[in-house]
Amino acid sequence: MVRVPMPSPLPVKDGVGPTRLRVPTCGPWATIAEYVVARFDHLNAGDLHRRFDAGEIVGTDGRPIGRGTALGAHRFVWYYRELPVEDPVPFHLEILHVDDDLVVIDKPHFLPTTPGGRYLRESALVRLRTRLDNPDLTPIHRLDRATAGLVMFSARPATRGAYQSLFEQRRVVKVYEAVSTQPPGWDPDAPVLAERAVPVVYRNHIASRRGEFRVVVDDSREPNAETVIEVRGGGVSPSGRAVLHTILRPHTGRMHQLRVHLAALGAGILGDRLYPDLLPEAPDDHALPLQLLARELEFTDPLSGMPRRFVTRRTLSEAPA
Repeated sequence: MVRVPMPSPLPVKDGVGPTRLRVPTCGPWATIAEYVVARFDHLNAGDLHRRFDAGEIVGTDGRPIGRGTALGAHRFVWYYRELPVEDPVPFHLEILHVDDDLVVIDKPHFLPTTPGGRYLRESALVRLRTRLDNPDLTPIHRLDRATAGLVMFSARPATRGAYQSLFEQRRVVKVYEAVSTQPPGWDPDAPVLAERAVPVVYRNHIASRRGEFRVVVDDSREPNAETVIEVRGGGVSPSGRAVLHTILRPHTGRMHQLRVHLAALGAGILGDRLYPDLLPEAPDDHALPLQLLARELEFTDPLSGMPRRFVTRRTLSEAPA
């Protein structure tokens, strides 16, 4: 079943869509403005009040919400996010395919698919909306900011559900590749990962928790994540590391699934600061991006019935020759 998003009362502006905030109907706040100031206590209260006074905060009907509007008058408010300073991402996306319904891009490492955190205009979605002058563009699926490769976007609402259903019904064949540090004792003539013969079908239960960077693995629960892992080869990377090059075929699409599965098999992906260990926060290392690439997408087009296959033009910098 395809979920229909709540329509926005505000248009896309300069490629950036508005943000929706759910407002409680009761609580210790007399007005919606008081709640918003408390909710965003890291922001300047005067700036927030100015935005209310300027009519920049609106309800579902598109009408401005004044500073004195009582709590409970609206369940949702809409506004445009503001980022005073946004670090530029010095890498470019490549458009591989455009038609009236579908856009496919080759996303670089470090560029988020959608706005979030400290990135707003520096996201694939906003860049693409601006470049193609199409405010209706919406990602059909997403890649982590650290992951490079193929991402599909819906070009118009009328056919969006047809493409979204492909992913919901697992009718898209996805292929990734990764480069990991070569496991100790690796024998190319008898390849095994965590004492399992290659190729490995790895399954476990992965759950994501709101506000947490990493997923939680619960081995007591029925598996909900599955990946087929093949070894493409091993050798020495351009930087002199002993590495393992793998092909990954996920049958499910859980958050961080491929990173978790390779880490569990003793082959954590090079450049991964989350798995197997959470490393201290640090600036992006452009010399060693996460060595994970969304390589192929293959499916039957739900509109034309024709087979479609897209392949990245990018490569992993630490792949062995």
